[in-house]
This record gives sequence, structure tokens and C-alpha cells, in this order.
Amino acid sequence: MDSKTSIQELKEIAKKFCEERDWNKYHNAKDLAIGVITEASELLEHFRFKTSKEAEALLADSKKKQEICEEISDVLYFILRLAQKYNIDLTTEFKQKMEKTAKKYPVEKRLAKI
Repeated sequence: MDSKTSIQELKEIAKKFCEERDWNKYHNAKDLAIGVITEASELLEHFRFKTSKEAEALLADSKKKQEICEEISDVLYFILRLAQKYNIDLTTEFKQKMEKTAKKYPVEKRLAKI
């Protein structure tokens, strides 16, 4: 459950999984980044050429939603593994990026367009 699991715990799960399979030799920064985009492309396949309404319907269908969840999990796995291997604090980096993005897109800017 998201509310009871830390990012660090997820990183450790990914690390243990890979160590048990001796996958460290395959997990350099370049190949992990390739994994992120490959899995993100597989996620996109579910939504490509769909209208917003059709995309919402996919997520209402339990079988299709499960397929989408598996692709999201694959993307997350590669992100976690990359962060774990290269000592990237995802929480710190995410918060810093959100602050930077908030400055670029302030709420006041949005409200001015309404």
C-alpha cells in the first residue's frame, strides 16, 4: 500500500530482486534509462490513438486496468533501480523539481487565463 510503504523500501525490493538474479552486470545507467523508455512505450500502447473517453473506459475495465498497472509497475521498477544504483534521493529530487515547476507555472498565471 502506498500509504504504508516508503520509496526506500521499494528500492530495496528492486535491489534484492536484481542481486538474487545477478542482474547488476546488466544495470548500468544507460541500460536502465533505456528500460524506463521501453516500458513507458509499452504503457503508451494502451492509450495510443484512443480518445479521452476510450482511455477512461480502459481504466474502468478490470482486465485492461491490470495490464496498465503492470506497465506502470515496470516503469517504476526501472526508475527505482536507477535511483537505487546511483544513490538518487527521489523524494528530494521530486520536491525540488516541483518547486522549480511551480515557479515556471505559478497558480496566478493559470488564474489570469480564466
